[in-house]
Amino acid sequence: MGYFSDIIEGETPVLVDFFAEWCQPCKIMKPILVQLKAIVGDKVTILKIDIDKNREVAQKYHIQSVPTLIIFKKGEIVWRQSGVMQARELEQILNPFLLPDENK
Repeated sequence: MGYFSDIIEGETPVLVDFFAEWCQPCKIMKPILVQLKAIVGDKVTILKIDIDKNREVAQKYHIQSVPTLIIFKKGEIVWRQSGVMQARELEQILNPFLLPDENK
């Protein structure tokens, strides 16, 4: 889990898509995340975590259903939701986390 921790603790916000191969809504999310990456570019890191192959991470974050999307900033969960979302919706949710921290 060290590699995952290193990524989510960075300065760049990280959107993690917890998914499973057998999950139909998860398959819908894949092209949406590609579209989102085209919109936000390098301002956000997008990770896909297969809950069946990464049970320890899924358990740590209490993933009950898939897809579950979590945004991490500096290792902290700043947003979380389960279910399919559109790229523009995700962009709106991510925007506040893309700004530099005023109080740091």
